[in-house]
Amino acid sequence: MALIHCEFFSDTLELNVGMNVILPQATATHAHHHEGVSLDPPHPTLYLLHGLSDNHTGWLRQTSIERYASFKNLAVVMPDAHRSFYTDMKSGHNYWTFITQELPVLCRRFFSLSDRREDNFVAGLSMGGYGAFKWAFTNPQMFCAAASLSGALDRTKRMMASDKMAQEFANVFGDPAKYPGSENDLLHLASRLAEGSKPRPALYQCCGTADVVYPENVSFRDHLRDLGLSAAYHEHPGEEHEWGYWDRMIQDVIEWLPLRAGGT
Repeated sequence: MALIHCEFFSDTLELNVGMNVILPQATATHAHHHEGVSLDPPHPTLYLLHGLSDNHTGWLRQTSIERYASFKNLAVVMPDAHRSFYTDMKSGHNYWTFITQELPVLCRRFFSLSDRREDNFVAGLSMGGYGAFKWAFTNPQMFCAAASLSGALDRTKRMMASDKMAQEFANVFGDPAKYPGSENDLLHLASRLAEGSKPRPALYQCCGTADVVYPENVSFRDHLRDLGLSAAYHEHPGEEHEWGYWDRMIQDVIEWLPLRAGGT
């Protein structure tokens, strides 16, 4: 596998940003251990999103994502979205437009990544779990699968938890009263997906029972079930909001991804 630390200018954000990219590499040793799996580009791609207190280095620093992706010859794109909640912020930058519109186009220009829906996946932890489901629900024609690990899935339950949090969410989302039913509300986006005619991505959701976001994960799971949206749901007793859990679960996610035999 090749690991690329990429710094580039974003026209959307009007600033220099970073991302890390893992790309399959067709070495003799690698090919020997991956018989029957194509190493030829364009590569199937996982967009892997970070949490609120991390950046584009988090997954590399805290997990063995490069090794896990190598077993499947899977490209992984890890962009930086700061504390934006993958949103065009009320007071800040347009990270939603950057991540969902500019980033995929640039990545496919820079690297040989597949643009086929069946080869594209999105996943994330905490804030990134929210971002992954938001992206997949809003653009189901782009992704065939999406995964949330300990996702911050229902912000209506957290917006007013403290004055500091309320102010931060107001900077991100604007007036809390206008959040329900908006383009940032995952409950609303899930309902719209269920009612629409666009293809539905496969969904994966996991959370530990000792995690601060566990209650909203349970309620979100129930919301999906009420809508008739199926998801592979996993909860794990005693697990908290921490990297040891996410390192284990991203392996499960990669195994779950509907990667096509023989590649593209």
